Amino acid sequence: MVSRNVTIGMMFLSQTAVGILGNFSLLYDYLVHSWNDCTLRSTDMILKHLMIANSLVILSKGIPQTITAFGLKYFLSDFACKLILYIQRVGRSVSIFITCLLSIFQKITISPMNSCWKDCKGKAPKYIDFSISLCWILYMVVNSIFPLYMLSKWSRKNTTEKRDHGYCYVGRDKVIDSLYAALFVFPEVVFSVLMIWSSGSMVLLLYRHKQRVQHIHSKVSPRTSPESRATQRILVLVGTFVTFHTLSSLLSVHIALFSSPKRLLVNTNELISVCFPMISPFILMSRESTSCTLSRLCSCWVLWKTSIIPGTWKSETKELQVEGQAQLFSNTLSQK
Repeated sequence: MVSRNVTIGMMFLSQTAVGILGNFSLLYDYLVHSWNDCTLRSTDMILKHLMIANSLVILSKGIPQTITAFGLKYFLSDFACKLILYIQRVGRSVSIFITCLLSIFQKITISPMNSCWKDCKGKAPKYIDFSISLCWILYMVVNSIFPLYMLSKWSRKNTTEKRDHGYCYVGRDKVIDSLYAALFVFPEVVFSVLMIWSSGSMVLLLYRHKQRVQHIHSKVSPRTSPESRATQRILVLVGTFVTFHTLSSLLSVHIALFSSPKRLLVNTNELISVCFPMISPFILMSRESTSCTLSRLCSCWVLWKTSIIPGTWKSETKELQVEGQAQLFSNTLSQK
């Protein structure tokens, strides 16, 4: 029993250390970039807030669970317990929304000019700051309903129906559970579906673009095409998000149905819920970021559409010229 608790504690500690290192490193990179250049790209702004939300989830879950696994239980006061749970909910909700926002924004960015998204290309970056600020404010306000309601109710009467988090007890209430499902679970499902749809659309668009320029890629470079690299990163990010989020949601529902769930099941749910915030910065910190690759593909798309007559190939010299222009433009983007 003791060895199992130590093992779980080491797992929580490792998750917390690795997750904070990854998120803080990426956040520091964006802060230095904004300090030197005084400006941030829209994707950088989205990712900066995603790292902040991920860090809140990791710290509010990892540290209390690590201390509990090493033997110190119920060390938080009632106020501190509600505060920790409040930070967890805000961080989780904002993380899911911003991940969905990032996917939709990238979908709009790489859409061709003759698509239905052409009117949104210039307008989308203008609403990024507003959308993120509204998300933070909305979830901070809505999540404050739960601790205030529980505080007013449980101060009037005592009850034995409480949920054990290991580091504290929290009262259970059917009204709160129903309200939480309506205000958070349903929107999270909607955001997940939107993310899957937008990512699937990007993969399909990249595949079609790869088929159209395959002749150029085969003559210029034998390396993996940028379409394939971008597709792989999109699938990895979306697959990681959907897998861990689905498992965490299913386990959370199962735990909520029982008044005294097994401690091992609770620990497993907590470990899984921190996996995506821990892994996502390392996916985004790959050698060539997805956003940079998508920007390059967008430039190549424009050059190809404007330089080559649809359905015909003028000559190999013309093809190489177009590819050279695309590569030159891509290098310029990567250096910014």
